[in-house]
Amino acid sequence: MSLGTLSAPADLRVTSAPAPGRAVTWLAVRQIRRGALIVVGLAAGMTALVAATYAQVMADPAAAGSLQALAGNPAIRTLFGAPIGLDTAGGFTVWRVGTVIAVLLGTWSILATTRITRGEEDAGRWDLLLSSRLPAPAVLLRHLIPVMVVAAATATTIMAVLLLAGTEPAGALLHGTGTGLLGMFFAAVAALAVQLFPARSPATGTAVAVLGVSLLVRMIGDGVTALGWLLWLSPFGLLSHTGPYVHNRVPPLLLLAAATALLTVLALGVARRRDVRDGLIPAAAGRRPRTLLLASAATFAVRRVLRPLAGWMLGIGAYYLLIGLTTVSVTDFLRDNPAMAGEASQAGFEELGSTAGFAATLFAILAMPAGGFVTVRMTAFLAAESDRRLTLLASQPITRLRLIGAEITVIAAAAAVLITGAGLATWLGVTAIGGELAVTDALRGTWNVLPIVLLSLGAAVFAVGWAPRWTGLVGGLPTIGGFLLLVTAESIAAPDWVRDLSPFAHLAPVPLTEASLATSAVMLALATLLTLLGIAAYRRRDLLS
Repeated sequence: MSLGTLSAPADLRVTSAPAPGRAVTWLAVRQIRRGALIVVGLAAGMTALVAATYAQVMADPAAAGSLQALAGNPAIRTLFGAPIGLDTAGGFTVWRVGTVIAVLLGTWSILATTRITRGEEDAGRWDLLLSSRLPAPAVLLRHLIPVMVVAAATATTIMAVLLLAGTEPAGALLHGTGTGLLGMFFAAVAALAVQLFPARSPATGTAVAVLGVSLLVRMIGDGVTALGWLLWLSPFGLLSHTGPYVHNRVPPLLLLAAATALLTVLALGVARRRDVRDGLIPAAAGRRPRTLLLASAATFAVRRVLRPLAGWMLGIGAYYLLIGLTTVSVTDFLRDNPAMAGEASQAGFEELGSTAGFAATLFAILAMPAGGFVTVRMTAFLAAESDRRLTLLASQPITRLRLIGAEITVIAAAAAVLITGAGLATWLGVTAIGGELAVTDALRGTWNVLPIVLLSLGAAVFAVGWAPRWTGLVGGLPTIGGFLLLVTAESIAAPDWVRDLSPFAHLAPVPLTEASLATSAVMLALATLLTLLGIAAYRRRDLLS
């Protein structure tokens, strides 16, 4: 019998391998699924909460008249957008939380896109993937589509909530579609940025800068009537131009969709031309070695935090400078509209008609971005560990305690610098327009939120030790979760014990009043306990790989 006549055993079957494209898509889905659920849930929850409170707000005719007067105040339009359709539940909801949800979705789209594309490529996990049958543009598209699907799911959820609230279908469809398109737009911006730059950090920074500039352009266009044409140059401005529940304009959304498609095509085209771990814009060659702040684990932690701190400082400082510049206009408006001030007082915001009261309210909100900063930095420390960038450092005669202790100390100090900068920016803005706010009062107001920020840091450290994959979620619970809990509890008249679970419920309105030393001490003690528990677990567990 020759070899040619041998037959394969009957029990052997040739099975086809799973399609590589489908496998890559499911890989991207797995990498973003947790964050996607949080974003969709927050968008739905905030929309439902505001829509449900509309009838209560409009029950008082005086309050309704005050809301309509908002359209004539440039400072209000600058901060929150042009009030359109406030006599409808849908228009009121869009004005209250539309921009907030759009910024949330746009930021998440950028971070998710750069993380699962350039981040994975920089870590070397795309080397084998790009050697498969799929070309680089196909791999990029397979990772970009799930992020855009999340934006579409957010849009669908928002539309469903608005329809269930009884709002006009056309307005709900237009607002939801616009929000989803904005998320897709910034995902495309991030996809193009990761092809242009040779590393994840500059790509993310550029995409976030585009988002910040777009929001600033929208603020200027809404606040200055003569510059209203600027709204056509910003995706946020295009959303404002649609005018849901009143004008219901479709062309701005068509323009936003066309811009998203164009950026996506450009990103795929550049992906075909560049090399792996490279960008269309080449990295600088022949640069001198940068050895500054490399002498110890502590100085290395300082080096890693400087650039992110500068970016966060620029964004938060610009916002609070704008807050300071509009404070006098807003407080004058609230003093002239006592019904509106009364509604705010019932919601827990006291004396918004005074500079100190208005500043105290906005300083409390500072805890959320500052808490986000410390959480992101601990997540970056964890990513450096899982990407094996800390392996050699951990193998040196440096204890785990010293390594994570240096990181925690530097992050806490950076958070203090961040909130100090916000206080100084607010004071500068108020002073520039002739308002009265002492620099010491501004600093006391911002430093008052530091215990909540450190509580968020402690929660993140706890998660690093015990549940590394949940660091982002656990770290955000005291700040973002606590604020949402407080707002929800007050809106639905929940029992006091539910409200008291939020750290914000115990926060004194500084500089309107003196800080509560007892409350701060309790928060700091809890933050210390969480930090110690996290460090103890981190010292015992294996390094991530």
